[in-house]
Amino acid sequence: MPEQSAQPSPARSSAPYDALLLLSFGGPEGPDDVVPFLENVTRGRGIPRERLKEVGRHYFLFGGVSPINEQNRELLQALRKDFAEHGLDLPVYWGNRNWAPYLTDTLREMTADGHRRVLVLATSAYASYSGCRQYRENLADALAALETLETGGLEPPRVDKLRHYFNHPGFVRPMVDATLAALAELPEAVRAGAHLAFTTHSIPTAAADTSGPPQDHGDGGAYVTQHLDVARLIADAVREETGVEHPWRLVYQSRSGAPHIPWLEPDICDHLEELHGAGAPAAVMVPIGFVSDHMEVKYDLDTEAAAKAEELGLPVARASTVGADPRFAAAVRDLVLERAAAERFAAGREAAAPARCALGALGPSHDLCPAGCCPARAPRPAAAGED
Repeated sequence: MPEQSAQPSPARSSAPYDALLLLSFGGPEGPDDVVPFLENVTRGRGIPRERLKEVGRHYFLFGGVSPINEQNRELLQALRKDFAEHGLDLPVYWGNRNWAPYLTDTLREMTADGHRRVLVLATSAYASYSGCRQYRENLADALAALETLETGGLEPPRVDKLRHYFNHPGFVRPMVDATLAALAELPEAVRAGAHLAFTTHSIPTAAADTSGPPQDHGDGGAYVTQHLDVARLIADAVREETGVEHPWRLVYQSRSGAPHIPWLEPDICDHLEELHGAGAPAAVMVPIGFVSDHMEVKYDLDTEAAAKAEELGLPVARASTVGADPRFAAAVRDLVLERAAAERFAAGREAAAPARCALGALGPSHDLCPAGCCPARAPRPAAAGED
């Protein structure tokens, strides 16, 4: 795979940072949690409780339990294990936007534990309002809430968000291997002709067009560009390792907006119908837009899309996400050390800027979200950025 840089930062120090926060979406862990969780997600939109029960049917199919919290616990342990094995003395905490452990509670705990400079790993690899800016807004809200809570007289910590990691080798390589493994699951007679359907969350086209820094806006913005770059990397790597050129396309899933609002298309189920109609012998669904196999993967791909493929008589397989893969944990360590070294360099305490790992054509992303990056639907304070 072509790369800009694949050399990890040599420094082992996380200074000036003294903790890492794993920040995720959260999910219900039982039937009684489903509606309260969805109330948190949709707060301020005035959606009736009965409607939320209908929306929550996906969760009720799985006993009211989203896989995401358990998957975050596994990632948390993978990060702590990797850090300990590589001599990185950096405690790792976990907080969610929409369910326990709540972000504000976790930041309050971190403050009480004496942490003053915190790095944040969001479980979203790409630029978009919902995948970056909204996390930053939640951070700002939580930090503001801490100022009104009893924290022993301590001020809330300063928080910085790790850069987008969609093209880091530790994210891409596990996805390559997962795609190869999914291809191997297909019957040999159809394997060579299988199409690759790279999937990610559909978002409104207006939000996609304004994703990333202002210079990247338009034509799907950074959101589409970044996904296309990762898809090309994986497809090229599969070709190099198998000798087979698999046709591929970036497709979307999990649309939830009003029908009259344009969202990114095509939907995965529509794409499977199109492939079948064109005579494709098989397909592999590769969820590059997701860090773990949470509900939108388990339902929208493993349940809904799989049922559509069965109805069509189209053989399909689904690649796994990176989850708690040790290579992803190592990538997070690399990103932590890189950002820490960059901070020291900016402060004149490091002789040279750190190496920055990135594959593909786009290079490493920015450390600090610039003004106008993934603008808010309505003006709201956001942490860890220039606006």
